[in-house]
Amino acid sequence: MVNIVIIGAGIVGSAIAYELSSSKNAHITLIDEKYPASGATQGALGVLMGAISHKTQGRAWKLRQRSLERYDSLIPELEAITGEKIPYNSQGIVMLRFEGEDLSRWERLAQIRQQQGFPLEIWTTSDLSKHCPEVNNEQVIGAIYSPCDRQVNPTILTQSLVQAAIKNGVTCQFGVKVLEIFYQENFCYKIQTDQEFLPIDWLIIAAGVGSKYLTKSLDICPVLGQALHLKIDNSDQNKEFEPVITGKDVHIVPLKNGEYWIGATVEFPTETGVIAANTQLLESVQKTALSFCPQLAQGKILRTWQETRPRPVGKSAPVSYT
Repeated sequence: MVNIVIIGAGIVGSAIAYELSSSKNAHITLIDEKYPASGATQGALGVLMGAISHKTQGRAWKLRQRSLERYDSLIPELEAITGEKIPYNSQGIVMLRFEGEDLSRWERLAQIRQQQGFPLEIWTTSDLSKHCPEVNNEQVIGAIYSPCDRQVNPTILTQSLVQAAIKNGVTCQFGVKVLEIFYQENFCYKIQTDQEFLPIDWLIIAAGVGSKYLTKSLDICPVLGQALHLKIDNSDQNKEFEPVITGKDVHIVPLKNGEYWIGATVEFPTETGVIAANTQLLESVQKTALSFCPQLAQGKILRTWQETRPRPVGKSAPVSYT
């Protein structure tokens, strides 16, 4: 029996725990200092940009490709195990195009994606007006539509992954702090928590920003993201087509009942390491979203939220570290 310990019950750690839980020869323990989805995951918008990404080869594309192939089976699989509904938008992503953008770059990507089995559609302004009449901005000259990309509620997905992992035999320890990792000849063989010692054969660290303090050699910078949740009372709630709309790094995520998520900011710490939310940046994100879809101005802000997410320094994400 192989002992596997996963530190961090965000979307990454929980997904790993669930996927590994089908193994009959592994004893898996998932540990988190707080509770599932309590860190960066709960601050995410859950926009899954795979086919519409310009990554076409290498590790970055392979991870996206695997995700595209897995999500449509993963969601119903988890719903069947847990009996819980996971908010999941399978209507794709519409990326707005603006004056000055190189259309030939998108045309080349569309050809590549067609060969890979993930079609992209290049829309004119007429196409955009037909499919997404809520978009009304003179600077928008068209859009790229990716029907294969998705959006999912990251917090509920993570909670479902944990529930399914537990049903498959994974041991979960929440509210538990890892105190020390013990090494022998560069291999870790046990960890100490504030409750016990755990022998391990494999250790997976998926603790976000906290991974920096557990590895002591991986440089990770916290990046703050702010977003807002608004509701339009008199919106058309019977729309058949409501994809995620994105442009200039601003996402408009349709939910249900006329509700939307809008975000997110990207805010780095100061030279002294302080990272504080800048209200002006969130206002700028909101203003940009409203310039794309003026009807959002009718919306009432239900809440705003913020959370830090990990960003490796000097390395591409995600980091592969052994």
